[in-house]
Amino acid sequence: MLTLVTGTTGQVGRRLVPRLLAQARPGEGVRVLVRDAARGERFAELGAEVVVGDLRDTEALGKAVAGADAVLNVAASFRGVPDEEAWAVNRDAAVALGRAAQASGVRRFVQVSTGMVYGVGRGRPLVEEDESRPGGQLWGAYNESKVAAERELLALEGIDVRVGRLPFVYGEGDPHLANSLMWARNWAPAQRLQMAHHVDVAQGLLRLLYAPAVSGPVYNIADDAPVTAVELHQLNGVEVPAELQEHTDPDPWFGIMSTQRIRRDLGFRPVYPSVWSALDAGAL
Repeated sequence: MLTLVTGTTGQVGRRLVPRLLAQARPGEGVRVLVRDAARGERFAELGAEVVVGDLRDTEALGKAVAGADAVLNVAASFRGVPDEEAWAVNRDAAVALGRAAQASGVRRFVQVSTGMVYGVGRGRPLVEEDESRPGGQLWGAYNESKVAAERELLALEGIDVRVGRLPFVYGEGDPHLANSLMWARNWAPAQRLQMAHHVDVAQGLLRLLYAPAVSGPVYNIADDAPVTAVELHQLNGVEVPAELQEHTDPDPWFGIMSTQRIRRDLGFRPVYPSVWSALDAGAL
């Protein structure tokens, strides 16, 4: 089995690829697509095949998927990029990659998506059957482009497409945890953030990649204990602002996802059920 991985130099990809390589069995290979050959050197040293090219280049896509059995599309563009770039990478390039994989005879395609596609809350944990409801906090081109990519990829015929929806990802030196304060400082004290450690993101995605069959095809990947705005300040060693007490939570179930499906179908159990267990283990 040869697996192509995109988005390998991002926060998720750079931590995922070494884990994928570490558990590869004899006869299994990993190919990575990078725009800069120098950034692919660390993966080559670990045993990956490196293909240099841009995800938005049709010729590069054909070369990248040739001979591959599976594709794990981690590539994404978000936070501060122009809307047109978000659409170009998150939808257009993802769908083009899916079609190139389909044409090349790739059997399985795992699309990394986001729990943000759900939009507004439902008054309960979000489940995979919930349709996207645009609006609410943090809605924008990133969410819209991701849900559009999901729809087009899942409509492809002759290829097994699976989608993993991620929450807020942290751990192993990822700056996301510190970045969370740009939002949390404006939240109500008990307003919550659904999270997952990089170890568990990798675990969930690799289960999607390797499972012979899934009932999904969409799966939420998250830990068991969303954290509050107050806790986010504490985790970052920052004093909780007094004005936080004046804020109210407009949508208490925003972004809170159920993991019952991936637990039942694929045996997923978080290594770090909460950010506090990761803290205790020195894994932040």
